[in-house]
Amino acid sequence: MDLPESSDTALKLDAAATLRGIARMFARNDIWCLPEMPLRGGRRADLMGIDAKGHVIIVEIKVARADLMGDAKWTDYLDHCDRFYWGLASHLDRTCMDTEAFLPGRCGLIVADSYDAEVLRPAPLHALPAARRKVEVERLARASLRRQTVAADPGIGMWGGEGF
Repeated sequence: MDLPESSDTALKLDAAATLRGIARMFARNDIWCLPEMPLRGGRRADLMGIDAKGHVIIVEIKVARADLMGDAKWTDYLDHCDRFYWGLASHLDRTCMDTEAFLPGRCGLIVADSYDAEVLRPAPLHALPAARRKVEVERLARASLRRQTVAADPGIGMWGGEGF
């Protein structure tokens, strides 16, 4: 669906606010994450992080009903994490999240605004194989280090990228 530029900008701001609320709630719970984390296979997680026990967490953020209902790729993320959450903007109707299409037995649910977030349904642990977890944790670490290095010296960013 093509949105007018003002609508697109509003959705981006709403998504950024939702991400901020989730990241703040995660930080209070010793879960540290990166936004827009590239995954193998060409996907990009809205938010990916690691909890204090080393579990990999992915959050798919939705701020518009059409985007939520039309997302056919989200199950690809399940192979990259121990816990998967839907992160919804606080204004979004979430009644559909209890239907089998959204795998409520596999996926947690977080509702957020720009200030904070609340876990409405914890994500059950579906442990990754140890070798896969190691790969994902190392990829997160490298992406985090690269982003920190490029932030300190933007000119260094021309050597390599996160599309690995």
